[in-house]
Amino acid sequence: MTGSVPVNTSSNPVPRNDDRIIWLLLAAAFVAILNETTMGVAIPHLITDLSIDAVLAQWLTTAFMLTMAVIIPITGFLLQRLTTRAVFVLAMSLFTGGTLIAFLAPGFEVLLVARVVQASGTAIMMPLLMTTVMTLVAPRSRGRMMGRISIVMALAPAIGPTLSGFILDTFSWRWIFGVVLPIAVVALAVGARWIHNIGTPRKARVDALSIVLSAFGFGGVVYGLSQIGGGSSHGGGAAAEAAASTLATMTLWISLSVGIVSLALFVWRQLSLQKRDDALLDLRVFRSANFSISVAHFAVMSLAFFGTLTVLPLFAQNAMGLSPLETGLIVLPGSVLMGLAGPVIGRIYDWRGPRITLLPGSIIVVVVLWLLTTLTADTPVWELLVLQTVLSLGLAMSFTPLFTASLGSLEPRFYSHGSAIVSTVQQVAGAAGIAVMITIMNAGFVAGAATEQAAWAAGARNAFLFAGIVAIPTILGAILIKKPADGPDELPMAH
Repeated sequence: MTGSVPVNTSSNPVPRNDDRIIWLLLAAAFVAILNETTMGVAIPHLITDLSIDAVLAQWLTTAFMLTMAVIIPITGFLLQRLTTRAVFVLAMSLFTGGTLIAFLAPGFEVLLVARVVQASGTAIMMPLLMTTVMTLVAPRSRGRMMGRISIVMALAPAIGPTLSGFILDTFSWRWIFGVVLPIAVVALAVGARWIHNIGTPRKARVDALSIVLSAFGFGGVVYGLSQIGGGSSHGGGAAAEAAASTLATMTLWISLSVGIVSLALFVWRQLSLQKRDDALLDLRVFRSANFSISVAHFAVMSLAFFGTLTVLPLFAQNAMGLSPLETGLIVLPGSVLMGLAGPVIGRIYDWRGPRITLLPGSIIVVVVLWLLTTLTADTPVWELLVLQTVLSLGLAMSFTPLFTASLGSLEPRFYSHGSAIVSTVQQVAGAAGIAVMITIMNAGFVAGAATEQAAWAAGARNAFLFAGIVAIPTILGAILIKKPADGPDELPMAH
């Protein structure tokens, strides 16, 4: 998957053997993301079964998120240094091993280690999948293939909580991992047998300083963002709440400061190393204006998407009084629509380019986010269902063109680095969206209202207002982004 990889430019989108590889990678990525989204529902059960408090239990999701933030930036280097089969076997072995450890975990400490091991494998899968698609698929058919990736990104988060709830109602928390384990084992065995190497790996020096700076930079920023609003607690003693707030604030600023300084040093180090093609994450991808605008657009969409996806269920349960099952059913249709629309939108991209779906998609997202600011505790359930479904359609019309246009703007030797950057942006922007929108919602709650339900509704409206304002520039971005083959794309990227 290096710059020497031949890109498929034939009329046939993907040869049969290569198509099989893509489907296998899609299945593996689906299982990995499905597992990532099952833990939130299980937290209350784990608190009881493992005799831990909520702060410790939350580390099962925080540690996963932190590991993803640390590993993903390194994948650009791994995809160039190792063979395709080796990268797949490494990713699925880590994921499968972590799943087995989690299934057998005797207590919290071992389960936490298992989540870190799982996340290490999950972090590699999406960049591997996107880089493989860009390498194997002819440019005229990439939209359709990227649409398949949208299915994975949309359906797995929708099915995860529902599957987790069913398992927890029927079995113990261990079977969240027990159900996934045999699927992961099969994917590992089949992939090790079927996946062939794409291109020739190149020898590259491992820069230890870049790895350390990347870990502290991306990990510090993501952990700091996770601490925003960490001291909020609707209830409890005033002294305890003040202490929690002070501790969260200190942790927030220390983590963000370390993260920002480390990121600045990381960028400086990469700019130096890329002059001799030794960068851990090659930043020359940003010489492409189309890539840069697409990534910025994707960051804003991810911020709004993940933040809204977190606030909506809280609003539905705490303001409208719906059950977790009812909330899941409200979110499910939009997620299914988003997944099913991906390939269709991808075909439209191949036919007409990104603007025909990206511009109306961006407008839909902005309009729905502003409509969400009108929600109250008395809002009919059907209205919330319609708004969430239409929002998902707008996001579907945006994500597939953004994936395809951004990576398609790069030279083949930069695909792995571009894929790593897109995945990193999604992780960091998603964490920022969740953190900021939850904080705004909590602030709205603290402001008070006639009833607790009204207070939750007020906080949620403020959060949606923030998302609506932030999303407005995406309309301009949708106009500027073009299909790489349509015009003077990007500056040449010399060594």
